[in-house]
Amino acid sequence: MAQSSPTTVLVTGATGYVGGRLVPCLLREGYTVRCFVRNADRLRAQPWGTDVEVVEGDALQAETVPPAMQNVSVVYYLIHSLGSGEDTFAERDRRAATNIRTAAEDAGVDRLIYLGGMRPKGSRQSKHLQSRIETGDVLRDGPIPVTEFRAAQIVGSGSLSFELVRYLTERVPLMICPKWVHTPTQPIAIRNVLQYLIAALDQPESAGEIVEIGGRDVLTYRDMFQIYAAVRGLRRWIVNVPFLTPRLSSHWVGLVTPVPNSIARPLIEGLDNEVVVDDPEEARRLFPSVEPMAFEAAVRLALRRVESDELPTVWNSAVSSTPRSPSRTTTLDTTEGLYREVRTTAVDVPPETAFDTIRRLGGETGWLYGDALWHLRGWIDQLMGGVGFRKGRRHETRLRVGDAVDFWRVEALEPGRLLRLRAEMQMPGRAWLQFDVTPASDEHARTQVTQTVFFEPKGLMGALYWNAVRPVHGLLFAGQLRALEARMKQESQTEREEPPAPETTVAERRE
Repeated sequence: MAQSSPTTVLVTGATGYVGGRLVPCLLREGYTVRCFVRNADRLRAQPWGTDVEVVEGDALQAETVPPAMQNVSVVYYLIHSLGSGEDTFAERDRRAATNIRTAAEDAGVDRLIYLGGMRPKGSRQSKHLQSRIETGDVLRDGPIPVTEFRAAQIVGSGSLSFELVRYLTERVPLMICPKWVHTPTQPIAIRNVLQYLIAALDQPESAGEIVEIGGRDVLTYRDMFQIYAAVRGLRRWIVNVPFLTPRLSSHWVGLVTPVPNSIARPLIEGLDNEVVVDDPEEARRLFPSVEPMAFEAAVRLALRRVESDELPTVWNSAVSSTPRSPSRTTTLDTTEGLYREVRTTAVDVPPETAFDTIRRLGGETGWLYGDALWHLRGWIDQLMGGVGFRKGRRHETRLRVGDAVDFWRVEALEPGRLLRLRAEMQMPGRAWLQFDVTPASDEHARTQVTQTVFFEPKGLMGALYWNAVRPVHGLLFAGQLRALEARMKQESQTEREEPPAPETTVAERRE
């Protein structure tokens, strides 16, 4: 229900999976939205990025939080630190929640709305789920009423739960599964989650309440695999084995899916716990307008979005999806001690064609040269506990700051001119891959393309690493630039041969 005089709400975690979808919904409902993020550039890259107020800061740094709370009525708390490492995420969650709660109290915020996890049943509870419950306790440890939604797996295009089911079912005809595939759970569609989060603003009775929310079906992961396979027309066989521990399972998931081991392990420990709504009548009483979807319907909606290649957010959108390295949010600083490898080529194609070819790199397109070496680097990284070769990107042709592209992250993007990718793989230092496109001074070419590899070593190991990989870099990146040049010429030739598109009306363009 739209507000006659919009209320200012603050969304923390706005670059994450849920937050990035909640913000445009709030804007459509007429609310004034402020976002609290670490990197404002990543938010401005969103289609709605210019329609919100942005305050830059870090929930883990208490002094940066108060400016975001000024003149705010409601705060959505959508922060979690799962990707920061198995041994640190719980402590980081406590600290972030404490800082947000304290700043909200000082600013006179009326309400907090928190999306957490379901309280697991059984004696052996995962650290991940315990941390989600504890975060809610920390937020309630003050005078501000908290509406806490507790959900199990969220199913939607790009969600972690959906990607887990999708990749395992698509890629593994014979699935060797541990006992957690038989644990009952109650997944919920992202559409329903957003409906609950927005409806809470107009439901004062939900203040101070803990509301468990779930979809229509109580299922096991085995059921979810089978339903997904049926929707996709796949035949899959599931074999249960008793010896797969959470650690072994996380390595198995890391090999088959884009989920890195450091995230997969605490996640899988949570899958061993039954998470089912105890009192579905409570959510129905408070929010009668929300009709929980069946799992199959949620899967079909998610697949429709995936197949249309339109994913507004994905599970690794947030900074916290970068395992164990919060420092990697730091942007490139070309100071002394930074190694550089610069290669340049002049190409007789328009600059826009050259840049369009570059921005398609990664995902299904690949890296045009030495893909086997790229994959080998991904396997090595995965064995070291890194993100591995994710083999994916949010959109096949479009990029925005903050997007994951295999094991890179888009750090800077100036359409038609510059693309800089920051490496997220494990290494003794930090690395970037940058492409610059400029008009060429060569009378025989129209565009100059510059490829630069940057490396900032960390200590002696960093210097040794750089010198060890330089021969491989010489082969790989030089070959990539040659392949890019060939692809650019091919794309330019195709553009010249294609007939001009018919003119369209304004109404047709809007469609």
